[in-house]
Amino acid sequence: MSARLQVMKFGGTSVGDAACMARTAQIIAGGAREGACVAVVSAMSGVTNRLIEAARRAAAGESGEGAAVLGVLRTQHEQALGTLVRDETARNAIREELEEVFGEGSRLFEGTALLRELTPRTLDAISSLGERLSAPLVAGAVRELGLESEAVDATEVIITDAFHGGAEPLMDRTKEECEVRLRPMIERGIVAVVTGFLGATTEGKLTTLGRGGSDYSATILGAALNADEVIIWTDVDGVLTADPRLVPEARTIPLISYREAAELAFFGAKVLHPKTLKPVMQAAIPVWIRNSFAPERPGTKITPEGRSIGGGVKALTAIQDVALISVGGPGIVGLPDVVGRTFSTTAEVRANVLLISQSSSQNDICFIVSAVDAQRTVEALRKEFRQDLAHEKVEHITVDSNIAIVAVVGENMRGTPGVAGRTFNALGRENVNLIAIAQGSSESNISFVVEEKAAKTALITVHREFGLGTPLN
Repeated sequence: MSARLQVMKFGGTSVGDAACMARTAQIIAGGAREGACVAVVSAMSGVTNRLIEAARRAAAGESGEGAAVLGVLRTQHEQALGTLVRDETARNAIREELEEVFGEGSRLFEGTALLRELTPRTLDAISSLGERLSAPLVAGAVRELGLESEAVDATEVIITDAFHGGAEPLMDRTKEECEVRLRPMIERGIVAVVTGFLGATTEGKLTTLGRGGSDYSATILGAALNADEVIIWTDVDGVLTADPRLVPEARTIPLISYREAAELAFFGAKVLHPKTLKPVMQAAIPVWIRNSFAPERPGTKITPEGRSIGGGVKALTAIQDVALISVGGPGIVGLPDVVGRTFSTTAEVRANVLLISQSSSQNDICFIVSAVDAQRTVEALRKEFRQDLAHEKVEHITVDSNIAIVAVVGENMRGTPGVAGRTFNALGRENVNLIAIAQGSSESNISFVVEEKAAKTALITVHREFGLGTPLN
């Protein structure tokens, strides 16, 4: 019988400094002593943001910015190395690995500043540097605890399409590469510490899975290796009923379904990357969300079925960095395929549509995208409908960034009468104005749009209405 296999993922705060990395190594070692373990690690806290900002400034002609950032990162990682690894020979071996990454980073920044151009492929390469610096340090910290461990670049095991900045895995090829590269390590008891957030095309060109994509890396590897479970170690106790910064009464949910967790992730719950659960769903691999700063706490377990609760509503979430785009006017009623043209244009610019609301008269089509996608989406729509705008068949294409989406989520809402009525009655009592409403036929999610300044009030009101602050027995 083969050993139980865990894939563990550690986010930026869990590898934020030497003390955090040492704690992470202890958690990995504990898992590896119980069975087989593969770890996926993010960059140290804030590193990827600094690299991206430096890349953009280099492209704007600030030629010294890259060298300055790399100097700061070299000091930061050298200090961590000195704390984590006692043996000088072992330190020197890791230092050589780090210097290779710094050398590559230096060349990338110099090229960007020289050309004053930052292509998506180059941005991927620069964005990946943090993970490639972090993994050797964590592997070294694990070896200090007496286990065999090796840093593995995800470009060797996660094969993706060629969409830079948000690549999708090619699972069949990824499974093949995992069997070749990782399976022998697992069988020999070596802990692989894999760089999160990145992969490579079939031609070997580095790609990234999108910001926050290390969660996704972990479940891709979990599915490819047919792991027994995936544990995402972060800085919160699990999936909460709401954001505790906005709703003080929020509590941890012990058990939740794939569908509920995916809805919450899609609508902005920071604890999970929106694509995280997709790879593990077919194999029904459970995913845990646990706190690396309090590993004794059980966290949240995400399974295919979850657990039903009395009121139907399980959790709330809100997205605030979004924009409402409206395409409309009475003239669009007779305009052929306006809906198709609207959303095909939006798809062409790779804008992710979070919510759609349309009146039955079809006078207006409203939809919401991330704020970062709003400008290019509106520009593309105005180009697509330029003739219709000129002839006033389409009267307006507008954008409103002062809004937020609130999502009410629960697998069992569909079997609980009156959830929508209670939600909107409670909001009415608090004078929260609703801009748009959307509910899918599955009825596991009711989403509504409010002014950004009203989002906190809306969350607190609905949370109290359904008693979500009461702990489960």
